[in-house]
Amino acid sequence: MKKPALLIIDMQNDFVCEGAPLRVEGADLITSNIREVLDMFRKKQLPIFHVVRVHRGDGSDVEIFRHDLFRKLPFAVEGTKGAEIIPELGPRKGEYIIRKTRMSAFLFTELDLILRTMGCDPLFVTGIQTPNCIRTTVFDACALNYSVYLVEDAVAAKNQDIHRFNCLDMAAIGVGMIRTSEVSRMLSS
Repeated sequence: MKKPALLIIDMQNDFVCEGAPLRVEGADLITSNIREVLDMFRKKQLPIFHVVRVHRGDGSDVEIFRHDLFRKLPFAVEGTKGAEIIPELGPRKGEYIIRKTRMSAFLFTELDLILRTMGCDPLFVTGIQTPNCIRTTVFDACALNYSVYLVEDAVAAKNQDIHRFNCLDMAAIGVGMIRTSEVSRMLSS
């Protein structure tokens, strides 16, 4: 294994916390698993990327199909508490924060450049939401020739059936499907 990297996607207050505008049911249930994987990567001093969705207050960088939603219920607005990473997973010095305005962590960001410069591969993916930001990031990573492992018990979606079907679809294209308990062994090999 070259240099593995961890991606933690959208674990922000507006998507995780009780009463948040776009709360993903089950996000709080995966936080401890993400934290466990995060601790493993920290212990081995491996690259960690906190991927966050951040929008301008006027919504000018929000996808067209979300304009109405954003006008009614602004989310992940730059500089607000809602856009911040939940405290349990807060970044430390030396960890990377990748800001995105679209679902994929690769689209219009410097993620690919940093990963390639550092020689990172494979990618371990955690976070929310499976059919959207997780899936698009995973598919783009595969298209860019990264090996990808989806930590199944460290990703979540609002709908469990949709979550399960998306995991099956990602497995069908060759994404490694693993559990938190397997990560330590894989990092040691």
